Amino acid sequence: MPWSKIKPEIEEPDFQSVLGNTCRKVAYAEAIREALDQALELDERVFVMGQGVDDPSGMFGATLNLHKKHGRTRVFDTPLAENGLTGIAIGAAIGGMRPVYFHNRPDFLLLTMDQLVNHASKWHYMFGGAVHVPLVVWACIGRGWGSAAQHSQALQGLFMHIPGLKLIMPSTCYDAKGLMLASIADENPVIILEHRYNFKHTGLVPEEPYRVPIGKGVIRKTGTDITIIAVSYMVTEAYHAAETLKSDGIDAEIVDLRTLRPFDEEIILSSLAKTGRVLIADTGWKAGGVTAEIAAFLCENGFSSLKAPISRVACPDIPTPSGFTLEEAFYPGAKDIVIASRKLMGWGR
Repeated sequence: MPWSKIKPEIEEPDFQSVLGNTCRKVAYAEAIREALDQALELDERVFVMGQGVDDPSGMFGATLNLHKKHGRTRVFDTPLAENGLTGIAIGAAIGGMRPVYFHNRPDFLLLTMDQLVNHASKWHYMFGGAVHVPLVVWACIGRGWGSAAQHSQALQGLFMHIPGLKLIMPSTCYDAKGLMLASIADENPVIILEHRYNFKHTGLVPEEPYRVPIGKGVIRKTGTDITIIAVSYMVTEAYHAAETLKSDGIDAEIVDLRTLRPFDEEIILSSLAKTGRVLIADTGWKAGGVTAEIAAFLCENGFSSLKAPISRVACPDIPTPSGFTLEEAFYPGAKDIVIASRKLMGWGR
């Protein structure tokens, strides 16, 4: 199998040992593009499809010029027929190919729900493990330019609900590449939801192919007073919040889940046992969403460790507004995490 050529799955690089060798700073989009490029070179069964993957902007830069290197039979534009094209991708995956289907926005995935929920997620189970659907579906949340209610939805709560789908939301350049390669190598469907603000990042990324384990979170910052479980771009906001909390004398631990289905149960229970207080920060809605599921899990399995009620920071339960000022009021960030953390520590009571 060509995927055996990739080094064993690793969680974090030892940057001190690889700096100046195979590790260098690259932009977030380039990390994704490099993963796709290496997957296309490594395995002839891999192909990339989607609206605009061969445009001059190359899907926010993530697929830039791949069609020139690998040809238009392996990197190609698709029509506005998401449900039908997802069915074609599923059929190709069942037939032995490894499609990567790019969508500009998660909102467009609503048009694929029949194929993803009724078909892709279930074939492996319905055929007793004899059928695999190695399909990757990628989409990018479009906050930042007033893209409003139909082009900015964070729909991870919907996909987290579906058995048979893996769900990934990276926060760093290193993870963007490693989790993309792990997803393409996986034998069943994986959804990757990116946040547009992550594309502002640059980070240390090894040149060679590598995989980050699906289902394994990582502690980004150790702490003793409160655990902040963060998803996607909220990891960055949690970092900013932790700096403010440090000046308050509050030592926050930051857990980056990286994968939402399955999520790393052990790492969050371990962190809760250490700090006794938990705040969960997500880019999506609060009701019935990611924060609700993780909070329920912690209450069921770690209740005796809790020193205070679980706090949640997420978007208000209204459609996403348009315009800069309304977006600033709608989207949660570091300030919200700081306020909620202070309350958890008993401030203002």
